[in-house]
Amino acid sequence: MRFDACLKHVLAHEGGFVEHPNDPGGATNLGVTKETWERWVGHGVSVDAIRALTVADVTPVYREKYWDRAKCGALPVGIDYCVFDTAVNSGPGRAIKFLQETVGATPDGVLGPLTLRAVHAMNPRDVIDGYCDRRLTFLQELKTWETFGRGWGRRVLEVRRTAHEMLAAS
Repeated sequence: MRFDACLKHVLAHEGGFVEHPNDPGGATNLGVTKETWERWVGHGVSVDAIRALTVADVTPVYREKYWDRAKCGALPVGIDYCVFDTAVNSGPGRAIKFLQETVGATPDGVLGPLTLRAVHAMNPRDVIDGYCDRRLTFLQELKTWETFGRGWGRRVLEVRRTAHEMLAAS
């Protein structure tokens, strides 16, 4: 299943527990922030509860809040991974807007039939490259680029490479 393959790559980037003082997300494990987990379970949780999260715990969060919300399952192989990874980092609406800007659709943050037609009309390699370029430019403009930029830049480069590998294997 494409979701499982893409999630494996996202989780490799997200890593384990972190609580960096300059990260506005605060305590995070497997890419899920304390605030996100609290909204998911419907009550407050301790930092220890975040530290104890497992892949099985967070998989439904990734499926519903990012993969499904960004409609990644409707996208071509490779492009689905780019959009999914961005949705996790920057939100599904922004991830879809980047895609719409890349393919020349109106950037309204809703992945509908016009955007899908535009995506399918283009060479997927070009979409992957344009999308990753757009994402990197956005990240470089963030005030936290100085602190996290090296890792973000490496991540976008790896997402681009992996997306191309997924496309070639499909």
